[in-house]
Amino acid sequence: MQENYSKIMEQHLRNLKTTDLKPSLLLHSCCGPCSSVALERLTDYFNVTLLFYNPNIQPKEEFLKRQNEQQKLIAKAGYNINIITPKYNEQEFLEYVTGLESLPERSFRCQKCFELRLKKTAQIAKETNSNYFTTTLTTSPHKDAHVINQIGLNIAKDYKVEFLCADFKKKDGYKRSIEFSKKYELYRQNYCGCLFSLKNVGKKASKV
Repeated sequence: MQENYSKIMEQHLRNLKTTDLKPSLLLHSCCGPCSSVALERLTDYFNVTLLFYNPNIQPKEEFLKRQNEQQKLIAKAGYNINIITPKYNEQEFLEYVTGLESLPERSFRCQKCFELRLKKTAQIAKETNSNYFTTTLTTSPHKDAHVINQIGLNIAKDYKVEFLCADFKKKDGYKRSIEFSKKYELYRQNYCGCLFSLKNVGKKASKV
């Protein structure tokens, strides 16, 4: 039986309420719509810094579009948080998934993509002395929360930064992200990000 990561997070947040000082959290964001729910649920408990690190997004024009939408959400929702955006380099992703190009979506290639982005998040969390790191990836119903959380927990051991387990799609989280998208007029992409997933558009949509 798989863990209920939504309940695990809620219990963790209840425990944090007993402290006077907000811990710091580095939140990896895959896109503006997915981050909307995570920010709503986390900013009362953490001093959040957002990391927009997604070298899997191709082409570059799509990356820039999603980056702009992320910034638009932060501005329109009135969040006073910093955004870290490492220089775009799709080669980081392509090299990390070399040999896995022919695999379908939701395969081991996708797990490697999650791993790449969460490793970078943990690395920057450690460099910035953040108490926690986590990701918005679990907002999408097309992403396996168990896989993502297990990757995060394993990486946390290596970098010695605490990973906050979550499943943001739970409790109508995905529906809430759609509501935020309408409210703030956010672009919602119809493919996950990489060129491999783009090939599936029109076959089987993977809209987040």
